[in-house]
Amino acid sequence: MLTSLIWSSPLLSQPRRTVPKSNKDNLDFVKSYKPRNSKVKHLRILLHGPVGAGKSSFINSVDSVLQGRVTGRVPTDATSEKSFTEQFNPKRQMQTGDPSYNPSPTLDDKVHVLVSVIPADKVTLLSDEVWKKMREVRLAARDMGIPQVAILTKVEKACAEVKEDINNVYKSRYLKEQVDMFSELLGLPLNCIFLVRNYETKNSMNDSISALILCALRHMIDYGKDYLKDL
Repeated sequence: MLTSLIWSSPLLSQPRRTVPKSNKDNLDFVKSYKPRNSKVKHLRILLHGPVGAGKSSFINSVDSVLQGRVTGRVPTDATSEKSFTEQFNPKRQMQTGDPSYNPSPTLDDKVHVLVSVIPADKVTLLSDEVWKKMREVRLAARDMGIPQVAILTKVEKACAEVKEDINNVYKSRYLKEQVDMFSELLGLPLNCIFLVRNYETKNSMNDSISALILCALRHMIDYGKDYLKDL
């Protein structure tokens, strides 16, 4: 008895999301953006996610795109995966007297956009506890009306086809599955989830890597801009 096997390509015939071929428009927008709300000097974007997700590397990558060269202003530790971004204790809320506690935050002090950060190669490996904590943060932000975006980092580690060619990122079937799973577990709509590769292993700039970062960053700014406009 013969059994026929149907081979499925690891890449979709068409990308799920198109990325601009030129970075100029997005780069000009990001560089020139200033909040129009007179009470706000800076658009504040809060990144949250597990240790090693790539939060610090994403900040460095954004800085690299804006500077036009690979930078490393925010310290990272690729060996121990120690987090150099601020850490929160979910079991203890901030109280009066804590060094960072602000009892009367102005609109300029508050978070304007929440960004959930997860490594694309670890979506299926994260514990239920991590997902629970991240969802609690997301729901708390939702209750305060704060817009939310998510990024999946380290796409090159999750998919061989993307490691070979970053332009395959939105054609990867595997990454599509991870985005779908992420959306279901965290409750975020698919159009709010972006795939990025950070510059943590790169020594020179790459237009395609920058395009992914700029697309995600522009949406963060757009969401924050709408939030401030509504206020």
